[in-house]
Order: sequence, then C-alpha cells, then structure tokens
Amino acid sequence: MARNSSVVKHLAQCCDLALPNSTPFSLLLQSCIDSNSLRDGQRVHARLLKTRFSSETFIQNRLIDVYAKCGSLEDARNLFDRMAHRNVFTWNSLIGALTKSGRLDEARRLFECMPEPDQCSWNSMVSGFAQHDRFEEALEFFVVMHAEDFVLNAYSFSSSLSACAGIVDSRMGMQIHSLISKSHLAKDVYMGSALVDMYSKCGRPWDACRVFDGMRDRNVVSWNSLITCFEQNGPQNEALVLFVRMMEKGVEHDEVTLASVVSACASLSSVKEGMQVHAQAIKHDKYREDLVLNNTLVDMYAKCRKIREARNIFDRIPVRSVVSETSMISGYAKSSSVRDAEVVFMGMTERNIIAWNALIAGYTQNGEDEEALKLFLQLKRQSIWPTHYTFGNILNACANLANLQLGQQAHTHVMKHGFRFEAGTEPDIFVGNSLIDMYLKCGLIDDGGKAFDKMMARDKVSWNAMIVGYAQNGRAEEALHLFRRMLLSGETPDHVTMIGVLSGCSHAGLVEEGRHYFWSMTEEYGLVPSQDHYTCMVDLLGRAGHLKEVEKFIHEMPIAPDAVLWGSLLAACRLHRDVEIGEWAASKLFELNPQNSGPYVLLSNMYAEMERWVDVSRIRRLMRTRGVTKQPGYSWIEIGSKVHVFMVKDKRHPLRREICGILKVLKIQMDRINLNIDLGVSEDTHFSLS
Repeated sequence: MARNSSVVKHLAQCCDLALPNSTPFSLLLQSCIDSNSLRDGQRVHARLLKTRFSSETFIQNRLIDVYAKCGSLEDARNLFDRMAHRNVFTWNSLIGALTKSGRLDEARRLFECMPEPDQCSWNSMVSGFAQHDRFEEALEFFVVMHAEDFVLNAYSFSSSLSACAGIVDSRMGMQIHSLISKSHLAKDVYMGSALVDMYSKCGRPWDACRVFDGMRDRNVVSWNSLITCFEQNGPQNEALVLFVRMMEKGVEHDEVTLASVVSACASLSSVKEGMQVHAQAIKHDKYREDLVLNNTLVDMYAKCRKIREARNIFDRIPVRSVVSETSMISGYAKSSSVRDAEVVFMGMTERNIIAWNALIAGYTQNGEDEEALKLFLQLKRQSIWPTHYTFGNILNACANLANLQLGQQAHTHVMKHGFRFEAGTEPDIFVGNSLIDMYLKCGLIDDGGKAFDKMMARDKVSWNAMIVGYAQNGRAEEALHLFRRMLLSGETPDHVTMIGVLSGCSHAGLVEEGRHYFWSMTEEYGLVPSQDHYTCMVDLLGRAGHLKEVEKFIHEMPIAPDAVLWGSLLAACRLHRDVEIGEWAASKLFELNPQNSGPYVLLSNMYAEMERWVDVSRIRRLMRTRGVTKQPGYSWIEIGSKVHVFMVKDKRHPLRREICGILKVLKIQMDRINLNIDLGVSEDTHFSLS
C-alpha cells in the first residue's frame, strides 16, 4: 500500500508540474518494476498519454520493459507494434522478454525482422533457447553470431557451454573451449567453472580435471563442479580425494559440496567416510535442515545397509520428499525388511515411478515374486507409465516363478511400450536379457532365441544367457555356433561364457573341442579357470569314459576339488563301471559332506549293478551308523495355477484312482507299440486317452 500511494503521489506531482523531461516518469516506471506492480505501470502509462512524452522512444522502451517484467507480454507487444520509431533497445527489450518467458518461436520471428541485431540481441537468443532446453538451436545462434564477428562475452560462452552439456556434445564444447582460451576470459574463474561443468555433463572427468588444474583462481563453485563431476562419472573415490584437498586449501564448503561427497560415499559403500562427512554437516547449524543434504544422507546410509541410521535422519526431516522416501524403500528392501518398505510406500502422499520400481525390486530380491506381480498390476490400474527397470524386475519375477503365461503377458507389455533393446543414454538391453532369461527358465528355448535375434544391441549378458541356455538344454551345436557368432561380433568371452561352451561340449561328447576351449581360456582370452570350469572338464572327460585322464587332471589342478566335481566324477564312474576311481571319488565326498545321501546311494547302486552284494550291505550299514537317510524324490506339475506334487508310493492325491487308470491305458498302448515294432509292423499307431 505504501508503494502504491507513493506512485499515486508522484503522479499527482507530474500533473501539477511542467516537466522539462521524462526522467520522473522513468523513475516511476522503475519503481513499478521494483514492486512488480502491473497496475501502477498501467496508471503511469495512462498519465503519460496526456503528456508530450508519450511518443518518446526512450519512455516507450521503459514501458515495454515494465509490461514484460510485470507479466503482461501482450501489452508489451501491442505497444511495440504501435511505436512509430524503434531503436535497438526497443527490439532487445521485447526479444529478451519473449525468450525469458519461453515464447521462443515468436522471439525468433521478431529477431529475424530486426534491422540490425547487436551483441545483446544475439546473446538473448543463445541464452533463451539454452535455458528452455532447445540446445541445438541455441548453438546454431552461437555459431552464426561468431561467424558475423560479434564479440563473444561471458554471457555468450556460458549459455553455449550449457547447451553443449544439454546435448552431451563434447566436440562442440571443446571448440568453444578453444575460443575461450584465446579470449580475455581464459583465466576467468566463472568461465573455468562453466567449462568444468560442461566436461562433467559430457562424461569427460579428466578433461574437467585438466581445466580445474589450469585455473589460476578457484571458488567454491569450481570445487563443487569437479567434485560433482567425479561423483557422477567416476571414479567416485576421486571426489573424496578432492574434498580432502579442498579442506586442506582452506576453502569453505557448502551444502552442495557435502551432498556430492555423501553421494560418492553411497556409490562406494564407504559408510565410514560418509559418517565423517555427516559429522562435518552436524557442526554447521545451517546444514541441519537442508533437504537435499538430508535426502542424500538417508540414501547413503540406506545403500550402506545402515538402515537404523537412515531411519533416524528420515524421521528428523521436517518435510519429507519422494526422494528420501524412495531411498528408505530401497534400503529396507536391500535389508530384507520388505514389510517396512511397504509401510513407507503406503504412507507416501506422492509416488513416482522410482518408488514403485524400488518396492517391486524389493519383492523380487526377497523371493516375493507374486507380490511383485500384484504391485505391477496395481501400477497399471493407476495409469502410471512403467520404465525399463519396471519390466526388468517383472520379467525376473516371472522367470523365478517359471510362469510362462504371465511372462508372455509381460512380453506383450514390453512390446506395447516400444522397447527396442538397444544402447544409448537410457539403455534397455537388460530388459531383453530378462526376457531371454524368462523364456529359458520356462523351457522355451526357441522363443528365447527369437527374443535374442530381435534385440537391436546385445551385451555380454545377452550372449551368455543364450549360450548357457542352449548348453543346459542339450543343444550343444547351437551353443557352440552362437559362441562363434559372439567372437565374430567382437565381444570377448568371460568366465560365464566358457562355462556354457564347456557344458555344451560335455553334453555333445565333443572331447577334443572341449580340451581346445579349456586351454584357450588362458592362452587366447586371458581367463584363469575357476572351480566351475574344472568341474565342466571333469564332466566332459568322465562322460566320454576318459577316467584315467580325469584322475591325472584332478591331481594337477591348482585348486582343491569341491563336492560338485567329485559328484560329477562319481556319476561318470557309475556310468562306465569304474569301481576303483568311483570309490576314490565317494571317499572324498564322504569327507566333505558325510550326511549327504547321494554318494552312498550312487556307490551302492554301482555295487548292485556289478552284483557285489557284500559291498552293498556295507554301504547301507555305513549309512545307518552315520544316521544318513535318503530323501524320497518327487515330481510336480502345474495345472490351472495349482501345483500337484507326487512322491513314490504316494496315495494322498484326491484323483489318484483316475490318474492310475490313465497310466494303465498308456502302458497298454506303449506295450502294443513296442510289440508292433518287434514284429516289424509299419502302420501308424495313435494314442487315445478315451
């Protein structure tokens, strides 16, 4: 009210006096801008219309400025269109107002009509387009501005660097860097900070570091830019080293510094260092209520599985945000406290897709796959748009449940959302990998292969999933063919790849190929064989009957054999009736796990097949003495979302009579087929369950 009455009072004075110039009106208009009062600006304009100053270009420029800054661009444009005489300041006032408000296309049309743009005009266009994320166009204006020989200043350079960062164009950024290094701004601290920020957002931390090291003067913004650069791009430990250097130099940190360092500690799971930074924050009262810093601390403790400390900070945050709530959900999920994660999720007033993904991932990580699917259905009902992380977790849940029907439905959703399984700024290759894994676990190898073939890009996980899948399902030739395709694509194998390759060789009985691939691990690919690779070789050689070679191979192994390896050897000995080596393998298994019934049964069966009944009795006596019991085997089948389990001599199933009746029919028909084959009958025989 005081400001309004002051404007009215000065207007009254303007009515009473024969003013020599328009300065009083200019001052009044400035006070309207300061108070952001459109109404007062209109009053001054109304009074001006009754004076000889109403057609003065200077005062009309001031009016345009008032209307633009007080939120009435239409009035500013109307006044501009009615002006008989315009100068460069007139054009710049309206262009600047249009770019700041985001009316960029209108600003462009006005700029193209401008008789003689100056440095300010060009800077408004570069800055306006950069600020509203139209980065390519901002750089186009910058390039033409430079070509027209306009002087590039800090305003031009900072806006263009921001545009380079926005589209991750380090090549253009380096060219602008070259221009800056030739200008008087080469040593400017603000320009140095802008360059560090550009290289950081373009993912070039060491270029950012070189700029920082070359700066003569640095401020807290410079330090923060480089610390954030390493925190976001890695290596994150460099962010901690830089923070220590900053403190040694006596530079006063701020909340941005601490948040970046805490975030680096979260990525490194360095809870000790994170607690030290937390202690630094506690020493300053101004940081205790900072929302960003508190959110980062919650995230750091949650990722380091210090869930109690995370909860303490979370409970003290005066106004919780979706960021801190999502961090708590993720932390609880990783700590297997899914019920606590649910409580936080249900208490959220606003849920973004990250929060939904965090709880869905929590369910799948803790084996609650059905709950993950239920939450996904709830997400769809609320019309929330899923991301690639959502589908990756949902497909994993379907794979864990071996539920093909749900997996196929999830695949349909993936296709509807247009995923192409490609690399880029938001890579979704892992969704394709999850799809392959789901089909393989459900036994649909060919469907997994189709998903693999349709992927726009593949990583090592994609190749490994298919190679191992083919090998585990007895399709060795396809596994080895895919391995050769992988090598031709330029992808290098890893330990998982070679397990799939050796497994494939084992199932197909390709002994020579298996030997070659095993020795090529070290010689060609620089991989050190692990326990799993040695087990694959024992299985390969054992299946082929090369048991003496296996014995020698085991003695020469640089690592101690485990129970899986000895079990594989014992199974091979039973297959080829090699009692001597079988007894050796069984004795090792008895030492490693004397309560496991498997080796006793295998050895006993081997003796029985060779009619060594005394040894059979001895093994059974040994089992009784050691209290070893054989767990009965069972089979199961899922029909109509219900799992039916069957054990030996099991009479508990309510439909056992009907099942046994059908089995008798099947047995009769199979006996009839076998009889026809023995008699050489060639006519077709059809099964019938009626």
